[in-house]
Amino acid sequence: MDGITFITGNLNKANFLAEHLGISLKHQKLDLDEIQSLDPHTVVEHKVRQAYSILQKPVLVEDAGLVFTAMGKLPGTFVKWFLEEIGCDGLVRLADSLSERTAVGRVCYGLYDGSTLHFFEGEMHGRIAEKVGHGEQGFGFDSIFMNDGFDTTRSQMTVEEYVRTSYRTPAIKKLRSFLEQLEAHKS
Repeated sequence: MDGITFITGNLNKANFLAEHLGISLKHQKLDLDEIQSLDPHTVVEHKVRQAYSILQKPVLVEDAGLVFTAMGKLPGTFVKWFLEEIGCDGLVRLADSLSERTAVGRVCYGLYDGSTLHFFEGEMHGRIAEKVGHGEQGFGFDSIFMNDGFDTTRSQMTVEEYVRTSYRTPAIKKLRSFLEQLEAHKS
């Protein structure tokens, strides 16, 4: 699938994906509708089809979510809005009010060529920190998420730890494998 455009306005996401996918990847910011659904597949499918209808070429979109186990599926796909409204400090205060701090980070990529949609997912398990951890890694909720087995937030990890424990890493490996298989079938 030649000429894939990653739809994001977040340069950190674009750089992480390109580096770990191991290919040159164009990215473009598009103002897409953010539909309301706790199902990441529904959100990704809407975004990817809308992006394709605008660009008329293969597109890749991402949706990331954060679930506080004690809150069911919330904030989930709405975490972007929680971060914009109350920030990481507000999410920590929210976790303070819950019976437990366990959390799951999930990411879903959708690749669409105008006829076929493919999903690539990953997740990471951990807990919400008791305070925001100021470090050099990451973005989004990385300053409050502590992966299982770690006593620091993702933002405070080494680059190696960050990549190894990222929910994006397994999703990107699945995407890379898929793209390699497509390329092999062309030959």
